[in-house]
Amino acid sequence: MKITLKQIECFLAVAEYGSFSGASKRLNTAQPALSQAIKDLEAELGVRLFDRTTRRVELTDAGREFQQSAAKVIEELEHAVESVHELAERKRGRLTVAAPPLLAAVVLPQAIAEFRRRFPGISVQIADVGTEQIVESVRNGKADCGIGTFQPSEEGIERVALVRDSLMLFCDEASPLNGSEPVCWSELADYPLVTLTRDSGIRLLVEVGFESCELPLKPAFEVAQVTTAIALVEAGLGVAVLPTYALAAARYRKVNGRQLVEPVISREIVLIHASGRSVSPAVQAFSQVIRRFAQQLTPQEAR
Repeated sequence: MKITLKQIECFLAVAEYGSFSGASKRLNTAQPALSQAIKDLEAELGVRLFDRTTRRVELTDAGREFQQSAAKVIEELEHAVESVHELAERKRGRLTVAAPPLLAAVVLPQAIAEFRRRFPGISVQIADVGTEQIVESVRNGKADCGIGTFQPSEEGIERVALVRDSLMLFCDEASPLNGSEPVCWSELADYPLVTLTRDSGIRLLVEVGFESCELPLKPAFEVAQVTTAIALVEAGLGVAVLPTYALAAARYRKVNGRQLVEPVISREIVLIHASGRSVSPAVQAFSQVIRRFAQQLTPQEAR
C-alpha cells in the first residue's frame, strides 16, 4: 500500500469544502497537484471517492466510508504528535527512581517535591532497594534511573556524577575524638568499631582505610543499616566510619561527625541510567534537580 499522509490530507480537505479550489486554498497547494493526489489515492484504493459535477464535488458511498476512517487516522496521528511534544517539554510522563534506603530517605523526598513543583505532569515513583537491585532495575528498565555509589566494573549503565562524598568518623558526644580537628585513621586503634557488613561498599572502603594505617580491623559490631550503626554509636558502644551523607540520619541523635584524614577516602555519588537507551526528558530534568540536593548533603569541606 502506497497511500501517503499528503493524499489523505488532500482527500479530507476536498470532502470538507466540497470543491478542489477551496481545498487547494486551505492547504496552500496548487489545484493540479491536489487533483493528482486524489487521482493517485483513488487508483490505489481502486474506487472513486468523489462524484464530480460542474457545480460541486460530492462524496461517493466509498468516499463517505473512507472519510470516517481517514479522519480517525489524522486524529490519532495528531494525538500521538501532541503526546510526544508533551513528553519532550516535560509536561507529562513518569519517572521511577531506585536508591538505597538511606539516600532514598535523606535526599529523594525534597528533590522529588521540588521536581514535582517544576513538572507537575510527571509522576514519580521510588524504589528503595539495595545497590545490586538498583543496577538490575535500571538495566532491565524497571527503573528509569538510580542513585548511589556503584563499582566501576558494573556494565550496562552510564553514570552522571552528582557529588563527591568522603568517609567520616561518627562518635558520641562524650568521646575523646569529639573535637573540632580532623581525625586520623590511626587514632581509631583504641576504639571499638561499628561497621557495616562486608556486602556493603562502605565496609570495603573502611578496610582500605585500616590497611593504609596497618591497623587490624576487628569490628565490635557488624550491622546492615547505617541507621543501626548510628544508634549503636549514640549508645556509646563504639565509633563508626560512614559516608558524609549519614550526617542527615544522625541529625537528631547525640552523635557527631568528624573528618577522617591520612588518608582521605572518598567516592562519587552518581545517577545511573541504562547504556544503549535514550535518556528520557524526565530523567534529564531530574538529574539537574537531584544534583543540587545531593550537594546539600555533603559539607563543602568534606567533598
